[in-house]
Amino acid sequence: MTTADVTEGAPAPEFDLPRDGGGSVSLASFTGKPVVLYFYPKDDTSGCTTQALDFTARAEEFTAAGATVLGVSKDPVKSHEKFRDKHGLKVALLSDEGSDTAERYGVWGEKKMYGRTFMGIERATFLIDGEGRIARVWRKVKVPGHVDEVLEAVKAM
Repeated sequence: MTTADVTEGAPAPEFDLPRDGGGSVSLASFTGKPVVLYFYPKDDTSGCTTQALDFTARAEEFTAAGATVLGVSKDPVKSHEKFRDKHGLKVALLSDEGSDTAERYGVWGEKKMYGRTFMGIERATFLIDGEGRIARVWRKVKVPGHVDEVLEAVKAM
């Protein structure tokens, strides 16, 4: 699957990833319920922390709207647990250490920062409906105001 395939109306790529606190989470386990799947570059960095805190602040509203919020990065589960505990996060954090899921969602690729080129995760969010289809896609996300926009889209479903 390519980035072009992960568009609104397309089937969401399946995943089954380890999570903070133990166990694993798969898309199939949310059949009938919307899922907010957000990809972020790295635990405990400024933008990623702000985004996770914003989702945490609105967690009860997402739950009330029937949606589950899942954050995904390449960081290992232990890193996610430290990140969660340090900031009191209330969203599940999934570990995609092999970047397979990020690749299937089209968010793994070449990035440039400070004149350096490297491979990494593009900040992006996917709203997946209860039938497992992509309802909305946000690519190259800017953190301020993003969670509000996602919550409005969930409520509009």
